[in-house]
Amino acid sequence: MTVYGALDIGGTKIAGALVDDAGTLLVRTQRPTPAQKSADELMAAVTSVLDELAVHPMWEELACLGIASAGPVDTAAGTVSPVNIPAWRHFPLTGRVAAHPRLPAGLRPVLVGDAVAMTAAEHWLGAARGFENALCMVVSTGVGGGLVLDGRLHTGRTGNAGHIGHITVDLAGAMCPCGAPGCVEGFASGTAIAAHAQAAGWRAPAGVAPTAAAVAEAARAGDPRALGAYERAAQALAAAIAATAALVELDLVVIGGGVAQAGDTLFVPLRRRLADYAVLDFTRGLPVVPALLALDAGLIGAAAVASARATTPPLRAAVRS
Repeated sequence: MTVYGALDIGGTKIAGALVDDAGTLLVRTQRPTPAQKSADELMAAVTSVLDELAVHPMWEELACLGIASAGPVDTAAGTVSPVNIPAWRHFPLTGRVAAHPRLPAGLRPVLVGDAVAMTAAEHWLGAARGFENALCMVVSTGVGGGLVLDGRLHTGRTGNAGHIGHITVDLAGAMCPCGAPGCVEGFASGTAIAAHAQAAGWRAPAGVAPTAAAVAEAARAGDPRALGAYERAAQALAAAIAATAALVELDLVVIGGGVAQAGDTLFVPLRRRLADYAVLDFTRGLPVVPALLALDAGLIGAAAVASARATTPPLRAAVRS
């Protein structure tokens, strides 16, 4: 058995795992992301995850290490500039991880965008398996995406292809932290859903954090303000998905991430709204389904991409890129 390491760094959590060549997580650990803290405090959280993995006996057999990070990323330079982590701008994440004292000598981490990692995992073991052309999305603290085209993971020159969260869907919309107006992320991220519901007058029950999950619970109970927040998110997602389908012709859309855990609260209005935007013959009737690998897809995909690019045995059904 070959052992692969994986990190998954997002605006809410920093997770790490050891993964075998069948995509099974052998050990997993997680820390909250100190997203508003300094660059060094953020890196300290990453290091603590690596420290915990490094005490596992199978760490010594590590063949490669994949890092899935919120983006944008620059896979060639090894740097990250996550929109939702302001202290990291052109942060040399690959180099800092490579300097970990317990990392095997000569092992160079492989960086990939978190949504591209999720795409790799879903195409290998999940909902996109067997599909030649798919868009896979992570809808969570931010909104990201990745593409499978002609049966291959399509990452682009810098590793950011499929970054659907920063498609403008409202020309007069509020300025996104990325610098553009009216981005999908400003409507459909978990943060945006919660903020919109609160602006409309919704309040979380006493003792409950005002998150997108809490808004979803209120929506299931029929709260019109909560329903409106998810309707707004669904419309933005539908517009961006239809635009992507018109550009590259898709067979399937897969949506994962924390917001997707809302289930029908998100998917029912999304499918209905998609019919309003995907009106060309070759875009009409596009299936939109939940991810199958839940919140571990980023870890599995990071390991898959790293194994495919390293000079080590690739995972079974290796990623083609």
